[in-house]
Amino acid sequence: MRFVDHQPGRGPECLLIGQMDAPQLLKDKVRVNVAAFGVNRADTLQRQGRYPPPAGESPILGLEVAGTVIEAGSDVSAWVPGDRVFGLVAGGGYAEQVVVNPEHLMPVPDTMTFAEAAGVAEVFLTAYQSLFEIAGLDSGDKALIHAGASGVGLAALQLCRRFNISTAATASGEEKLSLCAKMGAEILVNYREQDFSHVLAETWPGGANGVVDFVGKEYLNRNLNVLAQDGCIVYLAMLGGRYADALDMALLLAKRARIQGSTLRNRSDGYKANLVRQFSQRCLEAFRCGELHANIDSILPVSEIGLAHQRIEDNDTMGKLVMVW
Repeated sequence: MRFVDHQPGRGPECLLIGQMDAPQLLKDKVRVNVAAFGVNRADTLQRQGRYPPPAGESPILGLEVAGTVIEAGSDVSAWVPGDRVFGLVAGGGYAEQVVVNPEHLMPVPDTMTFAEAAGVAEVFLTAYQSLFEIAGLDSGDKALIHAGASGVGLAALQLCRRFNISTAATASGEEKLSLCAKMGAEILVNYREQDFSHVLAETWPGGANGVVDFVGKEYLNRNLNVLAQDGCIVYLAMLGGRYADALDMALLLAKRARIQGSTLRNRSDGYKANLVRQFSQRCLEAFRCGELHANIDSILPVSEIGLAHQRIEDNDTMGKLVMVW
């Protein structure tokens, strides 16, 4: 089979299409013929040598795929050859075939293409986990979504709109903010021109019940400033740098705030299966009827995978980049 090879520590130019044997099917797994796969910032970090795969997982890049079931192991009854599926993998997505835990797959809605489905799993499950499993948000709450025009940001805004959660979004320009507004953001903050903590202090004096952040560093105390009492800040990345000093402990204590970091890739199989099951029950039908949809920036041939990585590293995207074989 073909796959995308890489050299850890190298730039996007090192991404080349190679040949290797297909992965071995196990009795409790499903083999999927990959039609399309999503590209995530985690992939660029792994290529750079900064985010190694969990022990025992494929060293091939790629965390989400969409395609057709080729065969199912002897212990699997949920899927049969020919089923159209999409879902999570802990590695190996940048390949023509991948072996997947059947509980980490979902059926591709009839109204969606493989390319659209390939841009859903990682960002929507991450957003769902952050908003509901970690922050515990509910109808009538308020949420601040940083990097609102990112894949996870746009997914979070859609989910908040679906479940009646008011949202504010930060982004770097008017085009990105306009897209955030289309996805349901009610308050728009251009972080290059405005301080989001000042804007929200005026518009949401009671604070945000949840904050989803990818920056850290100087955003930490500002997030605490705009947080409601008993609110939660969920950190999904550290684009501002590894360390965030000078934490305002007085704010943290006074607001009884929770600050929690989260990743999805290294969660247990059982955790992911439960998350996929809950998301499917609450949200999958909304993709069939068009209430939720994949936010696709571009669909590119796999031969342009280097360009996709470069665009992500340049923050030159609005939504997901999806590659097709």
